[in-house]
Formats: sequence, structure tokens, C-alpha cells
Amino acid sequence: MQPLDVDEPATVGPYRLLGRLGSGGMGRVYLGRSAGGRTVAVKIVHPHFALDEEFRARFRREVAAARRVGGAWTAPVLDADPDAPVPWVATAYAAGPSLAAAVTDTGPLPAHTVRALGAGLAEALMAVHELGLVHRDVKPSNVLLTLDGPLLIDFGIARATDGTASLTSTGVSIGSPGYMSPEQILGKGATGAADVFSLGAVLTYAATGEPPFRGDSSAALLYKVVHEEPELGSLGGELREVTAACLTKDPTARPTPADLSRHLAPEGAARLITGGWLPGPLVEQVSRSAVHVLNLDTGETAPSGPVPFDTPAETEPPAPASPSSHTGPGASGPPPTMNPAEQQPPPPAKPSEAPPVVPAQRDAPSPGRVSVSMAAAATPVEGARGRRLSCTVVLAVAGALAAGGLGLGALLHPWSQQGSDNNAGTAPSRSQAPTAASSAATGGTGAPEKSPSPGTIPVGYLGTWEGSATGLGGAVPMGTFRLTVHQAAVGAELGRMTQTDPLGGVCTDVLTLKKVTRTNLVATSTGAKGNHDGCDPAPHTVQLTPTHGDLSYTSDSSAEGNPVAVLSKVS
Repeated sequence: MQPLDVDEPATVGPYRLLGRLGSGGMGRVYLGRSAGGRTVAVKIVHPHFALDEEFRARFRREVAAARRVGGAWTAPVLDADPDAPVPWVATAYAAGPSLAAAVTDTGPLPAHTVRALGAGLAEALMAVHELGLVHRDVKPSNVLLTLDGPLLIDFGIARATDGTASLTSTGVSIGSPGYMSPEQILGKGATGAADVFSLGAVLTYAATGEPPFRGDSSAALLYKVVHEEPELGSLGGELREVTAACLTKDPTARPTPADLSRHLAPEGAARLITGGWLPGPLVEQVSRSAVHVLNLDTGETAPSGPVPFDTPAETEPPAPASPSSHTGPGASGPPPTMNPAEQQPPPPAKPSEAPPVVPAQRDAPSPGRVSVSMAAAATPVEGARGRRLSCTVVLAVAGALAAGGLGLGALLHPWSQQGSDNNAGTAPSRSQAPTAASSAATGGTGAPEKSPSPGTIPVGYLGTWEGSATGLGGAVPMGTFRLTVHQAAVGAELGRMTQTDPLGGVCTDVLTLKKVTRTNLVATSTGAKGNHDGCDPAPHTVQLTPTHGDLSYTSDSSAEGNPVAVLSKVS
């Protein structure tokens, strides 16, 4: 578990967040605790999904389906708010590593543990399928190993098997390469047999430490799943027969979860779990994890013994609060007092100077963690969808962070050229010193320059640039954009843009040079390989324009909210 970053929420709905458990293509998972002391796992979807009404409808339906799953060997859904500005769902927390983490740390599991694992997951799938649901993403990271047995988690993508055609046409990929069934990959629909195929792949991984299908890319994995036989490695005996039957290409030839349960545990999975089913190193790891969670500090302080009255009399005005009065993340009370220097507006710029850009002080001491309730009512921005678009709650986070030290200059800095085009071919006047903008346009000499030759990037563009970005005409903060520009010819890669949204999600774009003009660079931006599912890979056009020593970034991607940013040179 990782500690919360300063830009992450301290509360979600009624739950105080204690740390970050992990993240994926759909969102982030946090460890939370209710006011009554119950520990839960809270999954928050990525903010840009909140602006997609089709996703909200799908998420609402999936949560309703997940609430119905309450059988053994599953983590029940306890709470959810699909209509919150950023939708979230809370499930029971189980102290124990995922199967993926356990195998990575301690190696393949012994045969008796794999048998108990298979029996427990088979019974879990029986409960899911009896409700007319299909999990669709059974994989090692969605299986938890606890002292009381395995748990199948993450029903946020479980779907009702009937009436979902209108909700599955958005292009959202359901499943994980290497663990998806052939029929899922081929788009033929998924029944309960698809979960059985995935279970066979999970058991292979648990017993051998390797998945049954291996490749260097998602495309290679998907091809092998459809066309090649699985690699079962050292798996032998009865477990090999069971696993091979699950991994049959024909879904009608696979065993049912009930068949697997009877074969692996005729007297029930609980009988195999009783008396201990995990190897010693994992038992020790699970025990330490449970103790650690119990001892986690929630940030609340409670005095011991009598508490003296040390506050002023009611007739006296209350003293202003100071940063030290905050006891921890999400502390209530008056806002922290700002440093007088921070409260003063920047001095007015001279006519010949550009407005100052205040860099974001991410490493500066914060006057207190921002506490955001994501269950508050708000209306999503209408008509927007696509990646990296934050929503109403992120506006609150960004505003609070700005008050705590983030410079507003980076957000409000003008991105128009403000006459730089007219000065591109003239030497600077006495009242105006040469800037990176004029250097980029004149080749750094201050004298008129002929139009650049194709593929020649002026030196003023080269280097690493960083700044805050907004979308939808400045209505939605989109986090931090960081761009590195190197020399390139037309048609070649000129650099990469790393975009970190306000909740920490990262997408990388590859920029390919289209043309160089006297006033700007024009490039095609395409999502890089390895991006998570929330990143949009569709190519779009961006322009980089020197502006008063900075670099203005504009994009024509309406799916992303036409993001703009003013980037300052950092190296």
C-alpha cells in the first residue's frame, strides 16, 4: 500500500482514505475506513470516465449486478455512488496479497494450495453464474489469498448476460490479454464458459509461475490464445488434466464450474481450506498485513485524560487558525492561514514584459491535505468524453491546491501569440529583450531569418517543457503536461508528451512532425504503446507556438476537450 499523495482525496463518500492499494485502466483502489471502524476497499474510476454518460449508465448497471453477488469466496459490494461527480464503489477489504503479488514474491504455489484455489474460485463462479452474470476478467490480480480462502474480486466489470447489447458497443475492452477466452477476443460474446477458460489460465499461473500464453505484446498474446495450444510447463497429474480441459478452445467442451468443484473438492472447498491451505511464507505475510491495517493511523487524534479549557472566552474574538492546528489528512475546522507573501498578488508586469508564470510547487510544504467528498452533488460537464478530462470534483481539488501554493499563472497565462507573429522577422526594440519566442522565430540571432527549411526545428523549441493544462475552454483542469522536443525531420518523431491527470493517471503521446512554419510547429499526436485503457490512442493534430518565452500547446482533439497548455522550459 502506498501513502496518499498531496493531490489525492482524503475522503470518499463516508469513508476516510488511509492509503492507495493500486491502480489500473479503470481507476484507482484505496484502503478506506468508515466512521464505525469498518475497513473497505474503495475503487474510484478515472475522472475522464465520469464525463461519459454511456460509461455512467454501464457502471450503474454493473454496480447493481455486483450487489447481487454474495456467495462464498467473493468480496461483497458494500456501498457505491455511481451518480457522484467521480463514481466509486466500496467492497469488503480482505487482508492478503493478490495471486499475482504472491507468485511474484514467493514463486509458484504448492499443488494442495492450487487445488484449494481452483475449488474456491469454481464455487465463486457458480454463485456468479447462477445470477445470470459473467465476471469477464478472472485474472491473478483479481484473486486475493486470505487465511480463510481465496476471494474473487472486482465485479465492477461484471455484466448481466441479457439485454446488454446497447451497453457493450462503446469500444471498452473487457478482459486482460493472456487470460481472455478466444470467443471474447473474436467478439463472439462471453458466457460462463469464458470465465472457466480464464480460471484455467489462472491455475496455470498459480502452479507454474507463468501464464499459459506468452508474448511480447498484447497482439501476440491474443493471437496465441485464439490459434495456439497453451504452455502448461511443469503442471502435472490431475491438475494438468483439469487445467487443459478449462483451456479448450471450444467453449461448449469446457467443464462447468460445478464440474470443477466436484472434481477438485468433492466435499466442498471449505474442507480443503480448513486446517490451513497457504504455505508458511504467505501465512506470515497475510498476518503482518492484517496487523498493519489494524494499526493504521486514520489522522484523527483523541485526547487522553482530562482536557483543560485553553480556548479564549466567548467574549473574545477567536484567534485565526494556523497550519499547525491541522491534525492530519482531511482535518476539519477553519482553513489554514496563508503565508503573507503568498497572499500578495504578483507585481504588475511592465508593458514590455510578459506576465510572470508561477511554477507549481509540488514539493513545497502543504498547509494541510485537501479533503474532498466525492459524494457531493454536482453536474458533469455536458457533451464531453474521452481521456484525461477531469470533472467537477477535480476543479475543487485544483482550486484548493492553488490556494495552498500552486501558481495560478500557469493556468491563466495567455496562450495567444500577442503579436509575436508580427515581430518574428524583426530585431527586438530597445524596450523588448530577446526571448525564447523571438529566438525560435529568428534562429537565435535577433535578425530576420528566411523561412526554415523543411524538417529543421529552430533551437528555441528544443528541450523539456512543463505546465498545467485545461480543457473545454478552460473549464476543466487536466493536470500537468510535460513535453520533450528534440531535432527531427518531417515525418519523424520530434518528442513525447507525458500527461498526468489530477488523480495521478499518466498517458504518453508520441508527437510526429508534420511541418515547420515561421510561427509554430505542427505535429500529429498519437497514444504511445503501453498506455492504460483510459488513454485515447486516436491520432490528432497539435500545435506548438512560442509565446513570451514559453511554449503554447493546443490540440484539435474534441474527444479530449481540446486541451491547451502554457509550458515553461525546465531543461
